[in-house]
Amino acid sequence: MKPPAEPIERARFVEAEVSNFEQVADCVENILSEEKRLDCLVNNAGISRDTTVWKMTEDQWDAVLNVNLKGAFNFIHHVAPHFREKNGGKIVNVSSINGMRGKFGLANYSASKAGLIGLTKTVAKELGRYNVNVNAVAPGYVLTPLTQKLPDKIITQAKAETVFGRLAEPEDVAKLILFLCSNLAQHITGEVIKVDGGQYI
Repeated sequence: MKPPAEPIERARFVEAEVSNFEQVADCVENILSEEKRLDCLVNNAGISRDTTVWKMTEDQWDAVLNVNLKGAFNFIHHVAPHFREKNGGKIVNVSSINGMRGKFGLANYSASKAGLIGLTKTVAKELGRYNVNVNAVAPGYVLTPLTQKLPDKIITQAKAETVFGRLAEPEDVAKLILFLCSNLAQHITGEVIKVDGGQYI
């Protein structure tokens, strides 16, 4: 991931390819050497390469699984020893309602997001004894620049699926992640919480 064009106050960016095991190791080491601590890990890197399964190429499958699922594993693997040593930490994986229900044309994406849910529940069990909370959020369609490039028909259909008749703003997802990373959620782990306005009930 590349840093944003505009600087963000009190933020430091380390560029790394999330699907590259060694680059992620260097990224985590860099953060720990500079900051001396790490409290929360949010795995939110994601891409899509949409097409039906019979048209999907091996490269399209691998690209999505490598970023969306392997990327989360890479960071969890390298952060877990630090969380175990400090006896605490928060991990939030950004999944999707399409990892829970499946979606036409999204075999690779849905599989990667379903895998994140399984990873979340397993790591919650493994790191629970070290006082680490591990949860997932599952957004529906969110009004991001990428979503806004989709055909109007898809956006209209997604809105119609919700009970509110509107799509989420990025802040709606961010607020839930903030809650899960706070002490207000200290007894919540292994959960998958939807942020979809009732799109998938």
